[in-house]
Amino acid sequence: MKIVVIFPTATEARDFAHPSADIVIGGVGLTASAYSTLKAIEQHRPDVLILAGIAGMYPAAPLKIGDTVLVASECEADLGFFTPDGFRHLSRLAIDMDFEPRHTLDCPYLPALSPFPLASSYSVNAALAPFIDTSGIDIENMEGAAFFHVCRQEGQRFYELRSISNVVRPGHDDWDLDLSVRRLAEGLKRFIGQLLDGQI
Repeated sequence: MKIVVIFPTATEARDFAHPSADIVIGGVGLTASAYSTLKAIEQHRPDVLILAGIAGMYPAAPLKIGDTVLVASECEADLGFFTPDGFRHLSRLAIDMDFEPRHTLDCPYLPALSPFPLASSYSVNAALAPFIDTSGIDIENMEGAAFFHVCRQEGQRFYELRSISNVVRPGHDDWDLDLSVRRLAEGLKRFIGQLLDGQI
């Protein structure tokens, strides 16, 4: 089984190594993620492609800093426009104009018994954006929606793992980068082991 892991940054990859996985540093943000995901698919032809990185958790999420999650869904949350009544997501316009929104993307490869908690995720270009309705969403990152979109379009089997580094709240600077990066590496090794054993 050929496995490729994309990390947004070298820092997120620093504690990870596995003899059965190749590493790609893909860059931060949705544009970089789209490019690096497609390039990884075309150059490596992986059986499984994994996006791995840290993430912030929204205050109402049933998580804590250092937890590792398997992302079940992604949405490009700040894709839209402002009106006199506030921010309006593009999916709202899609409903009004009767076209398929396709902004919330699910991972169709989730195992029946997940080794990690499943999380719903928002991908944003502007972290901590105060205009986004985060009700019912667990985490925030800057790459996942583009990764999901490209993988689904290309028919690529994929997963996204995130470890929680901080709480998404303005003025909350209590990050634990070292813990989240360490837990991410531990979780990835466990996940890849289960992939190779056929448990996932």
